[in-house]
Amino acid sequence: MAVVAFVLVQTETGRAFVVAGSVRAVEGVIAADTVTGPYDVIAKIQAATLDDMAKLVVSKIQAVDGVTRTYTCPVFKL
Repeated sequence: MAVVAFVLVQTETGRAFVVAGSVRAVEGVIAADTVTGPYDVIAKIQAATLDDMAKLVVSKIQAVDGVTRTYTCPVFKL
């Protein structure tokens, strides 16, 4: 069963739309949308394991030009 999470992304000022498009193009990202509030983009991601999810966030999403900070919220089905 795949692991799903929401990743809250802060971006450089004025870069939210560009960052959302770049994040959306990353393999493993289901959706990425711009939002208002303390975060600029929210992405829904999916990976095979928690380790794969961490690699996706650290090596792919955080590497997107304009991303300044991420906060990952794994989804748990209790």
